[in-house]
Amino acid sequence: MSFVPGIRIRKSNDAPVNYNGDFVFYWMIAYRRATWNFSLQRAVEWALDLKRPLLVLEALRCDYRWANDRLHRFILEGMADNARQFENFGVSYYPYVEPTQDAGKGLLAALAKKACVIITDDFPAFFLPRMVTSASRKLGVLVELVDSNGLLPLRATDQVFPTAYGFRRFLQKTLPSYLLDPPKAQPLSDIKLIRLHALPRAIVKRWPMASSQLLKGDSTALALLPINHDIGIAGKRGGSETAQRVLGQFLQDRLSRYLVDRNQPEQEVTSGLSPYLHFGHISAHQIFHQVMEKEGWSLDHLSTRALGSRTGWWGVSEASEAFLDQLITWRELGFNMCWQRDDYDRYESLPLWALKTLTEHEGDRRPYVYTREEFETARTHDPLWNAAQMQLVREGWIHNYLRMLWGKKILEWTTSPRDALEVMIELNNKYALDGRDPNSYSGILWVLGRYDRAWGPERPIFGKVRYMSSENTARKVRVKDYTKKYPP
Repeated sequence: MSFVPGIRIRKSNDAPVNYNGDFVFYWMIAYRRATWNFSLQRAVEWALDLKRPLLVLEALRCDYRWANDRLHRFILEGMADNARQFENFGVSYYPYVEPTQDAGKGLLAALAKKACVIITDDFPAFFLPRMVTSASRKLGVLVELVDSNGLLPLRATDQVFPTAYGFRRFLQKTLPSYLLDPPKAQPLSDIKLIRLHALPRAIVKRWPMASSQLLKGDSTALALLPINHDIGIAGKRGGSETAQRVLGQFLQDRLSRYLVDRNQPEQEVTSGLSPYLHFGHISAHQIFHQVMEKEGWSLDHLSTRALGSRTGWWGVSEASEAFLDQLITWRELGFNMCWQRDDYDRYESLPLWALKTLTEHEGDRRPYVYTREEFETARTHDPLWNAAQMQLVREGWIHNYLRMLWGKKILEWTTSPRDALEVMIELNNKYALDGRDPNSYSGILWVLGRYDRAWGPERPIFGKVRYMSSENTARKVRVKDYTKKYPP
């Protein structure tokens, strides 16, 4: 049996294991999948050791910030996939969707009284860390947090890396040993778990499982929930089954062109996997495994020199090297910040040089100043910026290259850098399927200087923070058809 590495497990409270409990309880909050999941694997370990059934609770609150039809629908589609997959393995799956605010209060405590031990996901951003910490204090049974976020365990370092280069060098020195301990692709296969025949009737009566209609994302059922119904459903379907298809299409049709065309907004070359990574519908471990399987890769291909370079270390094609740098270096750099600093989303977390130069230029005259509503409805003077905002509003994402320009212009057209940060977070987290994530906070704060260096010449408003313009962007990449595709 493959055991979860100890570095990925930590206690969330000091309560004991309840050896007289009825089941092992996996409280699924971030890694919403039945595959490549260290948390689920750890729960299986406990169930086999204690000879108890396994219960998986996946709950969806209605009062999280920015709760809307778009985000709810994406999660619900994932819950429907999970229901099918857990049923196939004979595991009790409890999908609960809160029908009214606070209706779910008491469910976790009621299940905890019946549980031997609780396993949950160690996700370092949004409201999840506070929720788990608060709940764990009140529960009389051991709660374990398990890290299945990325290839590098969160606690592999206690240093916050200020640059991607420094983090990349650390990865190249440290990561190979952790590649030897991936999560099991199918933690529920080839094992025999005791089946939980039924949950206590009083619990199910008070907190009914989500209906099949709701799990399908039915618009009528969704309309009854007390969430924001003004944000329309995006074109992407959620769930682990769709995530597998998206990955397969990327590997087959797009990866070979990734290095050359990924910055072209009019080319569909990016992976499209970020929403599925954010909601835990797919694992970075699985993506890495399938990329390397396509490359015919083994650990012997690794370079012995940890120079921090973006290419050449993995020993695979340039296209795959470029994609892996995004998947591992840049994505996990954000996780490195979020698990160690509570202020990861605040202005004060910027590097000192950026704070200094932005403060010095805070009083500079802005050529345009727009309100949040004008930004949100894409009513600026700039057609390219408007198109990027409309892609966000309609599809729930912005092409990666234009997302950088989107943020730089918000900095230029708001009254202060603090206001710019507030606008970026609000619009991104409200509309983007991959928002509210360590990786998206990295991108937003990068606009203001995080993970970057001082640039010259010094400019009004930006100071020494990297400058971007729509005119230069249009010269570097093709945007004519993109602008036509997303009119205000």
